Amino acid sequence: MMRLVTLVFPPRLTASAGAIRAAAQQRGLATVQLPTFAVPAGLTAEHVHAGPGFADAVAGKLGIALLEAPMDWLARLPRPLVRRRVEAVPISRAWQLRSPAFIKSPNDKSIKAMIYSDGTRLPGSDAVDADTVVLVSDLIDLSSEYRLFVLDGQIHAASQYAENGRLHIADAPADALAFGMELLAEVGASLPSAVVIDIGDTADGWAVIEANAAWASGLLPG
Repeated sequence: MMRLVTLVFPPRLTASAGAIRAAAQQRGLATVQLPTFAVPAGLTAEHVHAGPGFADAVAGKLGIALLEAPMDWLARLPRPLVRRRVEAVPISRAWQLRSPAFIKSPNDKSIKAMIYSDGTRLPGSDAVDADTVVLVSDLIDLSSEYRLFVLDGQIHAASQYAENGRLHIADAPADALAFGMELLAEVGASLPSAVVIDIGDTADGWAVIEANAAWASGLLPG
């Protein structure tokens, strides 16, 4: 008898999560939407699709390993792949910045991803531990941005999601896919088996924007 694979969802579903649930059911997976962050006794599951807060609360209790890129993965990439300076530093160092930078949490949303005019605009010591790691990036102009869904080192789906900073949904062109494949050939071994990579086109060439956890990444509207 075939064992039923179960996919767990959080109490509130985005439109993207609803579409993922429908697709999972069409593929024969059982889906469970929990009413709270509590895991009911006897529930077994193999997968979770949710934001970091819910996933962190339930994954361990269900024996699910949450795959994520290393916190400093983006900062360790060769400069030609990112087209800018990127550092993974304790937020205490970022507090000292006195020039604009793009700052974000590596793998969750505890530090809002945005351009900060200087380090004083970040959450302070009353809100976050001083040793919390953040990614600090130089500012770059992206003419277009794309999302690549990767499994076992291969791109399984890709599309454009922005143009000149505005939402724009379109097919990913061949050169975006070619850069993605070159990226995976060079550094794919440093990534988990399932991951979502955002890339962008700059005046100097293609650049990696970030790596996202597949279990927390939404589908693009279309």
